[in-house]
Amino acid sequence: MKEKISITAIASLSPLGSTIEEAWKAYQNNDHYFSLAEENGGKSWVAPLSSSAKIKVEELRNSDNKYKKLDDSVLFAMVASRLAVQQSGWGSTSEFGINLGSSRGATKLFEQYHAEYLETGITSTLSSPTTTLGNISSWVSHDLGATGPEISHSITCSTGLHSVLNGVAWLNSGMASKFLVGASEAPLTNFTIAQMKALKIYAKAPESNSTSVVELSRDYPCQALNLNKEYNTMILGEAASVACLETGIVKNSLATIDGVGYATEILKHNTSISANALCFQKSMKMAMGDIDPAEVDAIVMHAPGTLKGDSSEFNAIQEVFGDNAPQLTTNKWKIGHTFATSGMLNLELAVLMLQHNQMISVPFLETKMRSESLNKILVNAVGFGGNAVSILISRNK
Repeated sequence: MKEKISITAIASLSPLGSTIEEAWKAYQNNDHYFSLAEENGGKSWVAPLSSSAKIKVEELRNSDNKYKKLDDSVLFAMVASRLAVQQSGWGSTSEFGINLGSSRGATKLFEQYHAEYLETGITSTLSSPTTTLGNISSWVSHDLGATGPEISHSITCSTGLHSVLNGVAWLNSGMASKFLVGASEAPLTNFTIAQMKALKIYAKAPESNSTSVVELSRDYPCQALNLNKEYNTMILGEAASVACLETGIVKNSLATIDGVGYATEILKHNTSISANALCFQKSMKMAMGDIDPAEVDAIVMHAPGTLKGDSSEFNAIQEVFGDNAPQLTTNKWKIGHTFATSGMLNLELAVLMLQHNQMISVPFLETKMRSESLNKILVNAVGFGGNAVSILISRNK
């Protein structure tokens, strides 16, 4: 990296709440935030937004007639972006860029409009403008009155951290001094859940005939990072998370980005990743650069709760760090997999752990404590096709 980048604000709407204070309080307990939803005559584990987050979304939806036709993914992003800009100290400035992505985009609206078309042969006038991917960043830009570049993209589950990569690139190029980056996802629809079940990676609901799965589900239905599990246990969640980035180390910085890394594996299957996640090995090494790996105190892993996903990332960490691996954690056992937003929520967790100098561990796993102080944390995300991103952040001293 040409220069360190400051994270001056980070905000999210998630199953944990609608403020970073709510999120941190939720991280202090060992509860998960899953519920069972009716889906095509059965039940599925899901992680919906918290009640406080839902209230803020509905307040925005009802504040303007134009907003009533927008997809949840757009509204989530707008609320989170407002919160982040308020925190950042940017005030009334409009000179910042925006890069907000999504893996699925306007999921609910797209499925609704498509179902209407199949039934009637006619589609709504607003079906195209409200489901296009650029819808997210353009509405956020409109809402905030931003005058910088506005970008949307989809790079599956690493989309959020790719937004960070792009923001860093703009800042380091000198073409911008401030960038709002993040992702939004509202995937809790029957069709999307059915897609994940078709891949055979979704957590089974308690009515399953398998006793071992039933017992597992009563405690923590998503066994993210448990390398001894016998079943795939991924669960979908909905969330939006954004961060404000600025060039250099500024006074109100929450943490600094010291390095970024990225890599893509050669595909052998549409959802493939190698047993030792070569993409993660490359991205983590790139993010660390010349620093001693022993300086990394913790890694917030992608760890989606699947057999291959969890084990391959763990193996990659072993390859890079050897016997001196940092403390490992993930938040998907608690809030599920939010697709594009998952990496941003990992970043939020890392920032909170640095600020409070406290490790948030996975409650059903033994924690390896290598350091009593948290100074540098590596954040990981990867998507279908093995497109990994790693971000190294450090605590302000």
